[in-house]
Amino acid sequence: MTITVCPQTITRTIDAPASKSAVQRAIALALLADGETRILKPTYSNDVRDAASVAKNLGAEVEMLHNEIIIRAKQREISENLSCGEAGLCIRMFAPVAALFGKSFKLSGEGSLLVRPVGGIQDALEKFGAVCETSNGFPPLKISGKLLGGNAEIDGSLSSQVLTGLLIALPTAEQDSEIFVPNLKSKPYIALTLDMIRAFGGEIENTNFEHFKIKGNQTYKALEYQAEGDWSGAAFLLVAGLISGEITVTNLDLKSSQADRAILEAIGYARGNMSITFDGIITRKTQNLEAFDFDATDCPDLFPPLVALAAFCKGTSRIKGVSRLAHKESNRGEVLRDEFAKIGIKITLDGDLMHITGGTVWGGHVRAHNDHRIAMATAVAALGAKGEIAIDEAESINKSYPDFFRDLGI
Repeated sequence: MTITVCPQTITRTIDAPASKSAVQRAIALALLADGETRILKPTYSNDVRDAASVAKNLGAEVEMLHNEIIIRAKQREISENLSCGEAGLCIRMFAPVAALFGKSFKLSGEGSLLVRPVGGIQDALEKFGAVCETSNGFPPLKISGKLLGGNAEIDGSLSSQVLTGLLIALPTAEQDSEIFVPNLKSKPYIALTLDMIRAFGGEIENTNFEHFKIKGNQTYKALEYQAEGDWSGAAFLLVAGLISGEITVTNLDLKSSQADRAILEAIGYARGNMSITFDGIITRKTQNLEAFDFDATDCPDLFPPLVALAAFCKGTSRIKGVSRLAHKESNRGEVLRDEFAKIGIKITLDGDLMHITGGTVWGGHVRAHNDHRIAMATAVAALGAKGEIAIDEAESINKSYPDFFRDLGI
């Protein structure tokens, strides 16, 4: 699907969508909890639907209603085929959870997930007693045996998602466990995981995000969980306000563990017109945005909205953390460089640094590469462009924020 976005001024108040990261974690925890969990006000992105489907195939009774997801664990027969769609968190998180069941499973994917490496899952599961096979390091995964617990070192340098799955699964395993993670990236995502495990009644001892001690045979407790607003999606809205008009974003927790809350720091570095009130976070069109330096190593999903912001800044902005972009829905560093070049913005990649030279954003025709965040970044840039921008594969927003275009009114 191609959507054309015209330059325009937007004045709106928008509720941030529910965090898909939090909702997916809540679904996994509810699957393992005793009783009925109610997840309130979810956003039904593709990733959330895929997580709910996996939970259902692992035996949970799942009702997806207008304003809530109801999950009753251990109510149905288990299926050996678990489809994770294009959701990287889904396959990495549910692999350890599925391994608790002591059965054989095949975790498959589609689209971009088929070319995202999952070898780290195999290594991690086998250290804790399960058996795992991959297709030359890529999906599908075949899991057998049982996750029992134990002690192991896990590589956290590329992704924290496998660690999230282990932290959710191991408290319910038969044995106690210890995990050593010498080089963890994306610590805020693990902080979010630990917060949610505590909410469901689990206990994990965490020392500097390097050493995790986990008692086995714990029981999660079902609860009513209010999904918090998604800082990843909200980042695009906040940048849109700086580029065009005035946007107030509500439903955001300023004390959230979500990594992408760091967008507030980046806006400050760019001297953006932003205020935080009881009504929400307000960003207004800013004529003299300044180039900024920002380390996005722990929040790589901020690269796309930050590139859109940097395109309107005077000077050259530098963002660190390019190494975290290669295995997203697209090779995001290269795609951002190539697609923004089509609308007049020069981006260079220098090792782990991205340099974005701000200037005039022209109209043009770009492609999202089936990457939801590329579609949103180019759409936001179009709001302040000199001409309309046509975006191919714009439907990719359904992965995380299906109401994005509607919420912005574009």
